[in-house]
Amino acid sequence: MTLTIQFYTLLAMIGMGSLFGAALDTYNHFLKRSERNKWIVFLHDFLFWIIQGLVIFYVLFLVNEGELRLYLFLALLCGFSAYQALFKDLYLRLLSFVISLVVKLFRFLTELVRLVLFEPIKWIIMTMFVFIMGIGKGVGTLLKGIGKVILFVLNIFWKPLKWIFLKTWNLFPVFVTKNGEKFYNKGKGILLKMKNSISETIHKWRKRRK
Repeated sequence: MTLTIQFYTLLAMIGMGSLFGAALDTYNHFLKRSERNKWIVFLHDFLFWIIQGLVIFYVLFLVNEGELRLYLFLALLCGFSAYQALFKDLYLRLLSFVISLVVKLFRFLTELVRLVLFEPIKWIIMTMFVFIMGIGKGVGTLLKGIGKVILFVLNIFWKPLKWIFLKTWNLFPVFVTKNGEKFYNKGKGILLKMKNSISETIHKWRKRRK
């Protein structure tokens, strides 16, 4: 290697030593060893050291085609020591500021998405639901009113028909009227049972839904 390449290699390894110190502090900040399982910590540590070794070797390969010298390890140690003595406190404050800024930005974007996207959709759905419920209630009231009118009209026609039917019915012989009454009572009993069965089924269905 020429002196120029050796000088560049020395500067690169000093810089990589400082970057390694920053990477180690960043890694420890996010790892939180006391809260992790030992096997998870071991696995993360192993992967961290492997990645750092590969990155350092890749930089060394770019600078001097991967030739190792003893002074390169000393340069790494010097860069790491320089970081610990001069830049560690500043970097940790900067790291905390960046993390806090990212968290606040994420919360702001989350709240913005909620206000811009989800809140209008929620209000649209609620408005549609209220509108549909209002239409259903109005239709129900209208049908109820129409039913009352129909019942009123039928009642007007039914009373004279009922009076005529009763007068005509009384003209029939006794055995005919008795058999007719028995048939009527049987039919009435069957309809009453059907009504009770339907009411019981509806009651059970509503109870299950609750």
